[in-house]
Amino acid sequence: MKINLNEIVAIDVHTHAEVSCRQPHDNYRPEFDEAFAKFFKTTHRPTIQETCDYYRSLKMALVMFTIDAEYEIGRRRIPNEEVAEEAMKNADVMIPFASIDPHKGRMGAREAKRLIEDYHVKGFKFHPTVQGFYPNDRVAYHLYEVIAAAGLPMLFHSGHSGFGSGVRGGGGLRLEYSNPIHLDDVAIDFPDVPIIIAHPSWPWQDEALSVAMHKPNVYIDLSGWSPKYFPPQLIQYANTQLKNKMLFGTDFPLITPERWMKDFETAGFKEEVKPLILKENAISMLGLN
Repeated sequence: MKINLNEIVAIDVHTHAEVSCRQPHDNYRPEFDEAFAKFFKTTHRPTIQETCDYYRSLKMALVMFTIDAEYEIGRRRIPNEEVAEEAMKNADVMIPFASIDPHKGRMGAREAKRLIEDYHVKGFKFHPTVQGFYPNDRVAYHLYEVIAAAGLPMLFHSGHSGFGSGVRGGGGLRLEYSNPIHLDDVAIDFPDVPIIIAHPSWPWQDEALSVAMHKPNVYIDLSGWSPKYFPPQLIQYANTQLKNKMLFGTDFPLITPERWMKDFETAGFKEEVKPLILKENAISMLGLN
């Protein structure tokens, strides 16, 4: 069953697969988990099926992914295949993205091709800080080329990272990798690929707005923060020049859709812009219509 675009009220383009039902949690470097729970004030880790059931009850669709940071963190990832197969079972609400560590080079590109052809993934997620690379580093281009050939979107974490916050030395993770200005080069080199800058990009919000203004293929998702904390310039541009480039996202399970939607109503977005952000822009960007 496909997503019924007339029945759903929103498409959340940013949710996380937090628990594998096929392999135990890899507790390597538990200091990351402890600091993460303290930073976000939560330890809730729903299964993929629990997340799908929850979103179905809200009449929402969702994009879900894991994060492959095996090179930088040394922790075993949740299998992309598991995410994709769960999406097949929940095709009325779930859209699967994959995550491949760019350091895997040509082997990563081969994996991406297999996931696209055999598992029908619909996009790819990158987290430069946690994966330890600049988005415009040629190490990632083997992977990008496969994604571009398939015409699929790429979603990049931007701004501060809650992962590593409070760990001694930040766990060795570098915030600079997630400055969205580095995506300007990627948008030039892959001008037909939808590129999503995830989150209000503090402390580089203006850089994100500039790249999205300048490059037609660049979008911004509004995940990771409650809308009541959004910078004023983000709301200003969402209401005007970038109204067709903004996407609803939560960062679930770190932020729930109920909380996000409640704060969205009073954050200063124009009424005529809200349907674009909640659903219409994602339908266009994801090619769902």
